[in-house]
Amino acid sequence: MGTTLRKMKLGAFLPAPGHHVAAWRHPDARADGGLDLGYYTALARTAERGKFDLMFLSDGVGVRTHYRNSDELSRWGRMVHFEPLTLLAALAPSTERLGLTATVSTTYNEPFHVARKFASLDFLSQGRAGWNIVTSCTDAEAKNFNRDTQLDHATRYRRAREFMQVVTGLWDSWEDDAFLYDKASGRYFDPDKLHILGHQGEFFGVKGPLNVARSPQGYPVLVQAGASDDGQDFAAQWGEVIFSASQTLTQAQTFYRGVKEQVARHGRDPEQVKIMPGVFPVVGRSQTEAEEMYGKLQEGIDMIVALGLLSDRLGGMDVSALPLDEPLPEVTATERSKSRQQLVYEQARRDNLTVRQLALAVAGGRGHRVILGTPETIVDQLEDWFILDGADGFNIMPPHLPDGLTRFVDLVIPELQRRGLFRLEYEGRTLRENLGLPRPAHPRAGHGHAPDVQRCTG
Repeated sequence: MGTTLRKMKLGAFLPAPGHHVAAWRHPDARADGGLDLGYYTALARTAERGKFDLMFLSDGVGVRTHYRNSDELSRWGRMVHFEPLTLLAALAPSTERLGLTATVSTTYNEPFHVARKFASLDFLSQGRAGWNIVTSCTDAEAKNFNRDTQLDHATRYRRAREFMQVVTGLWDSWEDDAFLYDKASGRYFDPDKLHILGHQGEFFGVKGPLNVARSPQGYPVLVQAGASDDGQDFAAQWGEVIFSASQTLTQAQTFYRGVKEQVARHGRDPEQVKIMPGVFPVVGRSQTEAEEMYGKLQEGIDMIVALGLLSDRLGGMDVSALPLDEPLPEVTATERSKSRQQLVYEQARRDNLTVRQLALAVAGGRGHRVILGTPETIVDQLEDWFILDGADGFNIMPPHLPDGLTRFVDLVIPELQRRGLFRLEYEGRTLRENLGLPRPAHPRAGHGHAPDVQRCTG
């Protein structure tokens, strides 16, 4: 596949203070950046200067790390941060073209709230909102919402599918030109262009309509990262951007081909779904400098934290009692992130790693691909995955912030542009325009009806 017309899509995955588990201990990192709007504003502007399609904020509704006591928890470096939609709304006036994408769970929210918040963010950002759809997968989160344990995997996805039907239905409450604001006639909107949802299902009963007009993008860009069988099917049905985790080109190509085929089976155009594996790049001006930078981060790892992270990636399996210098034993599947668990297990087997070595490896890329090198060698590897159908782009995971993002923008982006792999300027103003995604047409535009409009006073 040629690269003269097809361009990479890039996301900037920006957790404070960076992706490496010891990032917060790095001398140049902002350990307290997660609660500083100015810090995030600077990151967003750097990403926009680099012409990134979007910045991405992950989130969970609880402290999700695998820890045994408060002393162990105190060693982790990413415990507190802003609620992401609040933060992205605050960042919208400070940016102009950068997409603003946040994680929100379908398990611990109501569809009306989510529909309303993302429609509002899309208006506030003039069409740059994106929603990373997750089902949540930890008991720690469940315990914050009146449950002792999480819902089982199948139920979470069944709920998520109905959740999407409701949310998209609410976003279609109003046709694009429904609001007249006609002072002379006294008509605020055209009643034939109001469509009341009236949903009644297994999990939700939602009448509607949404009290936000249809937003600039119609729907925010829908992002998904599920890699289990259920997750891939869900992504193929709903996702427009799919974040993934692969460590080898073969893994990436298998995932890419499989998801695109499933997208087609759902009656969708595979070209309208962008698959973006996560990449953890350590950018040096020489190979030696990159290796030294990575080594410095690795020296900051607290082994207790590394083992806790490995336990988390293995679905809650407690590895702390295992012999650290022996191979990882067989792993039992859990109700948590099955795909990530399998990916880490395969890494241990493929690279013949001991438990200690695996914990240190996961502490960097957290199961994603780690690339160390110069801008040229990093682009070589990204280009291979891109032109050999392993990716439509990448979700860039800077090791520590702000330096990891700045180095990528100042050193790697120019090399991508020089090779014709990445844009020189944004193509449009909205996230959909820059990703090359169509704006969803209203499904009932031009088919007016007399809606059941309830009037209330008080």
